[in-house]
Amino acid sequence: MSCQNYYSRDVINPDAIKPFLLLHIPSTERTKMTLMNQLPHQLRQQRQQHHQQHRQQQRQQQRQQYQVKPKFDKWKLNATTVAGGNGLGQKLNQLYAPAGISIDEKKNIFIADLQNHRIIEWQYNAKEGQIIAGGNGQGDRMDQLSFPTDVIVQQNHSIIIADYGNGRVIRWVNQKQQILIQNSNCFALAMDKHGFLYVSGPQNDEVRRWKMGEYDNEGIVVAGGNGQGNQLNQLVFPGFLFVDEEQSVYVSDRSNYRVMKWIKDAKVGIVVAGGNGQGDNLNQLVSPQGVIVDDLGQIYVVDHENSRVMRWCEGKEEGEIVVGQYGRGLQSNQLNYPQGLSFDDEGNLYVADSHNHRIQKFEVLL
Repeated sequence: MSCQNYYSRDVINPDAIKPFLLLHIPSTERTKMTLMNQLPHQLRQQRQQHHQQHRQQQRQQQRQQYQVKPKFDKWKLNATTVAGGNGLGQKLNQLYAPAGISIDEKKNIFIADLQNHRIIEWQYNAKEGQIIAGGNGQGDRMDQLSFPTDVIVQQNHSIIIADYGNGRVIRWVNQKQQILIQNSNCFALAMDKHGFLYVSGPQNDEVRRWKMGEYDNEGIVVAGGNGQGNQLNQLVFPGFLFVDEEQSVYVSDRSNYRVMKWIKDAKVGIVVAGGNGQGDNLNQLVSPQGVIVDDLGQIYVVDHENSRVMRWCEGKEEGEIVVGQYGRGLQSNQLNYPQGLSFDDEGNLYVADSHNHRIQKFEVLL
């Protein structure tokens, strides 16, 4: 399934500029110049808006023209367990309610091992993981974590952690720690190509953005921040995040049972998945969690309480089940309250199968 173009071409409305064209122009050259200088200013604003919308339309048309079929479309129904799967516990071959996950270019998996208060790196094809952050019991010391919910891996082998229980965002590099954001209501993290860091705050029902290296401020609200509610400018207990190339923010609006898209600098969001109350119909979600958007604009979202992963196209009335068609369970074709979601560079799909205490890999069918 590929996403269709739902953007209509917007042109300058002649009625909008008619008042400028009907102005009575006095005979003096000085007044003529004043009015003629005002007219281009108004037209430039409209042309800039038109240009932005036209560029967006062109991008959508290019996607349709050159990428009619999605690069990755189907996955094997039966997954392979690539981390954990040995019951809940704190041994190095075990996980306890994994949450956010991240995959690097070598297919190593970085796991926010929530109930074990640690970050685990599980190298490709390894039988067990290694602790790279936390693992010293639950606590607020610099070498401790408390219910970490998400993790970002950077190219310099540093990791950024949403240390949810301690209300802080912390960076670990080779067992050295640096608190980036203190007293933060942080659940999930995302970083855009410009190095801006995005943090979802479920208690404040908002998403904030910080410029890399400039964390001694409160950040900028980029989604929500208007109190709890189900209006388009509101969120309720926002969760996982994704930021696209144009700095649009996609956020799992968990208690509104929907995924919202906030275009850069927008004052309201757009419902791009769910938003039809809680349920297990194809147009519904229940407590959505992990979210990723591919190059075609297809939105992949973990439907947490329905124990499945859905794919939606912006503008569509309903989604489709990608994995987890067989209900909640422990089998290789089942999930049990999944949370985090990630892809590797080959298009294989990884899911943090939280209540089965494992990471499942669904291989792409080429």
